Amino acid sequence: MLFLIYCIDRPGSAEARAAAMQPHIDYLATGPIKIVMSGPLTSDDGGTVIGSLYLVEAANRAEVEKFQNNDPLVAADIWETIEVRAFNKRIDNR
Repeated sequence: MLFLIYCIDRPGSAEARAAAMQPHIDYLATGPIKIVMSGPLTSDDGGTVIGSLYLVEAANRAEVEKFQNNDPLVAADIWETIEVRAFNKRIDNR
């Protein structure tokens, strides 16, 4: 099943995000969940990171929440909001 994880950074968290980025990348490299795609959300000019977006494949929401709770960006308290939603892919233009 596919899930979308939509995270918005806390205001003023850029320095903490930068410090937690390498541990975050290392965590993702362990393959804790199948990531279909992911990347930073940015301001409209593309210059400022304002959050994160993931499309993941997991058996259930509990797997997604475990993945999310173990992310170093969560430990660093980067995100002000985190939303997890089930996703039904209807069109894939790849």
